[in-house]
Amino acid sequence: MEEDPKKYLDPKVLNKIHRLDLKARLIVEGFISGMHRSPFHGFSVEFASHRQYAHGDDTRHIDWKVFSKTDRYFLKQYEEETNLTGYILLDCSESMRYKGKDAAMSKYDYGACVASALAFMMLQQQDAFGFAMFDNALREFIPARVSQQQLMMAIDRFAKTKPERKTEISGILNNLAEKFHRRGLVIVISDLFVKTDDLFRGLEHFRHRRHEVMVLHIMDEDELQFPFEGNTLFRGYEQMGELMVEPRSLRKDYLDALNDFLTEVKKRCTAKRIDYRLISTKEYLDAALSEFLAAREATAKVIGARR
Repeated sequence: MEEDPKKYLDPKVLNKIHRLDLKARLIVEGFISGMHRSPFHGFSVEFASHRQYAHGDDTRHIDWKVFSKTDRYFLKQYEEETNLTGYILLDCSESMRYKGKDAAMSKYDYGACVASALAFMMLQQQDAFGFAMFDNALREFIPARVSQQQLMMAIDRFAKTKPERKTEISGILNNLAEKFHRRGLVIVISDLFVKTDDLFRGLEHFRHRRHEVMVLHIMDEDELQFPFEGNTLFRGYEQMGELMVEPRSLRKDYLDALNDFLTEVKKRCTAKRIDYRLISTKEYLDAALSEFLAAREATAKVIGARR
């Protein structure tokens, strides 16, 4: 019986693999192998140096060597048509350490897997990528480039970082927006444990500079469902203190407040043309990769429309 390559997208399986670079490779290869079940069937994930000729294209760009071998017309694509500059921003604040009782990995570990897989995919497609890590300060910033060393550096930093500080986001995103000189795709991976207005001040700065922006909102299933029973001591991350409560008395108010928060974030993202995806740490990793491919496809269409 043929092995299902998508099994590697299961957080429970990935949690048994200790090397983050291996996890990234398995996530991407498993996703690509399973693309026949994906809504992005037919969307190439390989670097494409040519595209098929379409009526109205400039014949000066036809690759005649390819024509002599295939008897079909293909155009040479140039860097601005084929390459994307991606910036991966990973939240490494203390709240990302949370790992529910039934979760395979913490929010940070899940986010690091997503970030590593996206970095791996960008490099595979010959796209330049940079990355940053933040909590209450910018802990790491590496400008975008295309290199294997860049990928290994990113994965090493993701793997070695221990979330342990509070979050401050507005100033950090504004700072990064000034550092990203080439327009590209900005991917924020975070539990959004921040003030909403601060978050959008930073995100709007990216949009003002004409970046495509994607927010991958990572939450533990316990945070989404609040399944706790009996007297429970809640210990808050990021210096939030402790509270002993009977959770059933709080569940409705908590879920109502959470729903209001999620609705506001999604609404404001939509208004600013920011791609938003809420991801539970119990979900298979193809959710995040699908969002990435959708954003890349949209970016390609925007570039094509401007020609």
